[in-house]
Amino acid sequence: MLFGEIISVALGALRANKLRSFLTMLGVVIGVAAVIAVVALGRGAQESVKARISSLGTTLLTVSPGQQFGGGGRVASETDRAALTISDAKALEQSAQLITAVQPEMSRNFQVQYGSINTNTSVIGTSPNYLEVRKYQVAAGRMFGDADDRASRRVAVLGPTVVENLGIKNPDDIIGANIRIRGIQFEVVGVLVSKSSGGGFQNPDDQLLIPIGTAQFRLFGTDRLRSINMLAVSEEKIPDAMAEIQKILRREHKLRPGADDNFTIRSQADFLSTLGETTQIFTFLLSGIATVSLLVGGIGIMNIMLVSVTERTREIGVRKALGATRANILLQFLIEAVVLCVLGGMIGILVGSGAAKLLSKFGNFNTSVSLGSIALAFAFSAIVGVAFGVWPARRAATLDPILALRYE
Repeated sequence: MLFGEIISVALGALRANKLRSFLTMLGVVIGVAAVIAVVALGRGAQESVKARISSLGTTLLTVSPGQQFGGGGRVASETDRAALTISDAKALEQSAQLITAVQPEMSRNFQVQYGSINTNTSVIGTSPNYLEVRKYQVAAGRMFGDADDRASRRVAVLGPTVVENLGIKNPDDIIGANIRIRGIQFEVVGVLVSKSSGGGFQNPDDQLLIPIGTAQFRLFGTDRLRSINMLAVSEEKIPDAMAEIQKILRREHKLRPGADDNFTIRSQADFLSTLGETTQIFTFLLSGIATVSLLVGGIGIMNIMLVSVTERTREIGVRKALGATRANILLQFLIEAVVLCVLGGMIGILVGSGAAKLLSKFGNFNTSVSLGSIALAFAFSAIVGVAFGVWPARRAATLDPILALRYE
């Protein structure tokens, strides 16, 4: 038999059983679509993390309180944990030579009231250089200044999500208005430009900034900080800057030589690496689950092909009697299995890509469909077709023509 004739016979057999062929490749369609959609979600999450961290600047360093262990290796309670304080930030600002800016911040969630509308948001007490260090910009009004901080004035700068939650359409409309935080009146002096990049992480627009002096004495009643953010003089000096920060804080915390640090210093590269690894692990895990469904689809194809061999035993006997070789029969059934898988893979790619776009449009997820994931899913579907089609094809090729002709 000619190769073209073998392909024609194989496709004819699939067309003769359209419904069965469709149901057989449905498992492959679902498996490939799941792989494409899951990988798109994983890649989108990774790109979201990279974009958000890159927007903060590559020279940003963050110091956060470290865990303090009590007797028996237990972790101490929140009130007993090693703390960062405003005095630590002042020591870094005065002594560090490889740091260009120091931005302390304390944070708590409070109810914010504007007229009759309430919203719960993260209230951050910070220094006036917050915009410089965290790479924010003001959309309307102004940022509070050093004079506001020294006088502990009750002024606030709102994130765009807070403005939206308070029912304000135009940011300029709320400038100069009064809001209440924990029942205390504050004047709105500015609104930030949006930095939200979507995804499932904390919304950077849902925050409210007040001077750190105001936060310490009028709202929080403590000098404990959530973190201290700093800018190193350059990317090349980041390791030296981290060593300098460690030295200063160990001195401030009166840690003996050999004692563990009770604080953590991290660069943006550390955050990117950690979050990137986390999203990658979840992507691999979900891809593995999706791949299982693809394998189940392959088993379904093998099952149907075995049934097809049994149903067409007499046909196989006739073809062999007319001169078809084992290779011809093997190739015919193998082509049927591969066509089912490849066609299912193509449909699955379209379904998966469409699902990724729908998740991005209506589910507010970051998705990114790559050519690599499409090629991988397509190749894997073809491999599944060959792997699960070999046994039925071999069984058909090894049938005895005399017994096959007598088969009823």
